[in-house]
Amino acid sequence: MKRRTLLGLAAVLAMTPTFQAMAQGTGGGTIAIVTPSHDNPFFKAEAEGAAARAKELGYATTVLTHDDDANKQSEIFDTLIAQGVAAIILDNAGADASVGPVRRAKEAGIPAFLIDREITESGIAVSQIVSNNYQGAQLGAEEFVTLMGEKGQYAELLGKESDTNAGIRSAGYHDVIDQYPDMEMVAQQSANWSQTEAYTVMESILQANPEITGVISGNDTMAMGAWAALEAAERTDVIVVGFDGSNDVRDSIRNGGIKATVLQPAYRQAQFAVEQADKFLKEGSTGLEEKQLMDCVLINADNAARLETFALSE
Repeated sequence: MKRRTLLGLAAVLAMTPTFQAMAQGTGGGTIAIVTPSHDNPFFKAEAEGAAARAKELGYATTVLTHDDDANKQSEIFDTLIAQGVAAIILDNAGADASVGPVRRAKEAGIPAFLIDREITESGIAVSQIVSNNYQGAQLGAEEFVTLMGEKGQYAELLGKESDTNAGIRSAGYHDVIDQYPDMEMVAQQSANWSQTEAYTVMESILQANPEITGVISGNDTMAMGAWAALEAAERTDVIVVGFDGSNDVRDSIRNGGIKATVLQPAYRQAQFAVEQADKFLKEGSTGLEEKQLMDCVLINADNAARLETFALSE
């Protein structure tokens, strides 16, 4: 998938006055870590990974959640700017809505390092480190098609519309699945990354489409909600594939429930962002381009036992 890169980013940032004061530091200070709600284990793992690495590198941390509320995120940024934190690690609350807060931080001399979700403007965050959602979705879709025997009615659960990852994953799914004429999508509906909402959506889909044999989900949280609804309806014959690599889905796979997921290295990704923040604060450059992709890994019954907290052991 083609992505824009910002050539010479490090040199540009080193010459930017608002970043120079921070870039010439020697470490220390506070790194703020801002993510969606920790009710989702993926975001909790991000926060824990970032906080642990920041402390190892000698920083204080403040960990906050915006709950996917752009207004709350904006208020958090204003507070962090007023406090003069050294850097911000952010899993944002909307690709468009987050541009303004990240720009305000840059103008205040506070560099931002984005993880998991991109924003729609380049050159205002130092780094945007995201999972290769398109590559991961293709892995998941290929497994889904195989599990379905290349035929049957299926439903797709979409993520939150404001999250660019939702669209990228759906595109990756369909670029594979749509090659198989006997795979018929009978329902496509958002459950907004929510387990509770996915349960309700799955109930409705089942009532309208009793012949359904598969569900492909934009994340593991929705996959868990869908699986709970399928269990309640005594339809555990339905193939379910998720995306994230959560421990909950790992356990379901090992127990013969959900069949597969796609691992995003959330914990390592967050640590990588902190390491880049540390390097930038000390040296004025990360030495890397702004947009960075980390490949995903298929998780199924063959390797689920090696998965722990969004990381795969050797």
